[in-house]
Amino acid sequence: MSNNESPGFNTLAIHAGAHPDPATGARVTPIYQTTAFVFDDVDHAASLFGLQAFGNIYTRITNPTTAVLEEKIAALEGGTAALGVASGHGAQLLIFHTLLSPGDEFIAARQLYGGSINQFNHSFKQFGWNVVWADGDDISSFEKAISPKTKAIFVESIANPGGRVMDLEAISKIAKKAGVPLIVDNTLATPYLCKPIEFGADIIVHSLTKFLGGHGNSMGGAIVDAGTFDWSANDRYPILSQPCESYNGLKIHETFGNFAFAIACRVLGLRDLGPAISPTNSFNILTGMETLALRMQRHCDNALKVAEFLEAHEKVAWVSYAGLAGDSHNERAKKYCPKGAGSVFSFGVTGGYDAGVKVVSSVELISHLANLGDTRSLIIHPASTTHRQLTEDQQVAAGAGADVVRLSVGIEDVEDIIADLDQALS
Repeated sequence: MSNNESPGFNTLAIHAGAHPDPATGARVTPIYQTTAFVFDDVDHAASLFGLQAFGNIYTRITNPTTAVLEEKIAALEGGTAALGVASGHGAQLLIFHTLLSPGDEFIAARQLYGGSINQFNHSFKQFGWNVVWADGDDISSFEKAISPKTKAIFVESIANPGGRVMDLEAISKIAKKAGVPLIVDNTLATPYLCKPIEFGADIIVHSLTKFLGGHGNSMGGAIVDAGTFDWSANDRYPILSQPCESYNGLKIHETFGNFAFAIACRVLGLRDLGPAISPTNSFNILTGMETLALRMQRHCDNALKVAEFLEAHEKVAWVSYAGLAGDSHNERAKKYCPKGAGSVFSFGVTGGYDAGVKVVSSVELISHLANLGDTRSLIIHPASTTHRQLTEDQQVAAGAGADVVRLSVGIEDVEDIIADLDQALS
């Protein structure tokens, strides 16, 4: 770029990390569908295994197609490095595996995707990792939840399913005061709408399956290292600050500096736990990311019109969408997501649980399924599906009560989306 200007978002979405293939000249990143890679010689192999050189060993750990994906998402988020894995849940597993020991705690906002609530409440307990819940609408609840065992704070930038926008800057200040990293799931916003690192986040997590891939055809997850946290400030995070037995006493933070967290997740977590993304999925997600800005703007424009329609509908009791002028999160949306409040939000159907089930069963254009972030409009009744495992009180706290219907508004002609909702409600 001229005058030392940084490339714009659209340019990065297309070009970051991607170069013509050196062997063939192919302009689009090839699918390197191979399990392993040939070493130059014994010394080369030894240097790779000893983390003395960067390169490819085995696709579970590194792959050239996935490397382009990782560099691209790190560039879009403004991080120092990224790691691509099999799913968003896989990414969360590796993050906490790197941060926590048995008996440790982390704080999470109640306003989360139901699968994350279930993972934190149940599966993580098998590792001895304990979640302490805070209320994303009550910032003081995060500070009250801090204890000597706290190792991290976790929130979603835009919460699923309610579309609530978290006050990232305020939560970051609490995390910094406690000396723990702030982890932000930026799946619903994507870096096009919100860059949590600019507001104090230390680690970003994504389900690449959603808006970044954008076409409902590939599973993936990502971890982005902001490079902002001092892992050697004390012995709170021994995997990063202390000698690593797996690598002959190497100190990961001392050696790799501001991308040490991403390295640790790769060479310890991904190496041993194994949730690797396939090269084909990396390729599909890369293709989707090239049109991210175009899609996200259309998603947001459509979502606002749909939300306004629902807000005025006689069969709708309420709408929770931060893009609406009267919404309690509208000012936060203007601050953190100035280009739009995303396209996932919830509304309440008059008539409660049975009416909600009837609506999702009556749509024709909109697809009734458990996903979001697709080009197609999607709908679900969380209380009977994604949040079904939770108690009624937990469902309400997560924004998934009995009457709640979640929409992921697609990029179809908005008049057709509205017409389908109107006939389903009627």
